[in-house]
Amino acid sequence: MALTKVEKERLTDSRLQLQSVARSLREINPERIPGYQEIEDCLEDADKNLGKALRSANSESPKR
Repeated sequence: MALTKVEKERLTDSRLQLQSVARSLREINPERIPGYQEIEDCLEDADKNLGKALRSANSESPKR
C-alpha cells in the first residue's frame, strides 16, 4: 500500500530527526550514557528501516 505525500513527509522528517540525534549523541562521551551502544544501534536501525520504507513507497508510486 502506497504512502500518502503527508506520510512520506512525516517519515522523512522523522528520519532527519533521528540522524540529528545520532550526530549529537556522538559528541558525548559514551561512558557517561548507560546503554550508549544499544541507543546508537536503535537509532541506526530506525534510520535504516525508515529509509527502506521511503524507498519502497517511492518504488510503488506511479511513474509520470
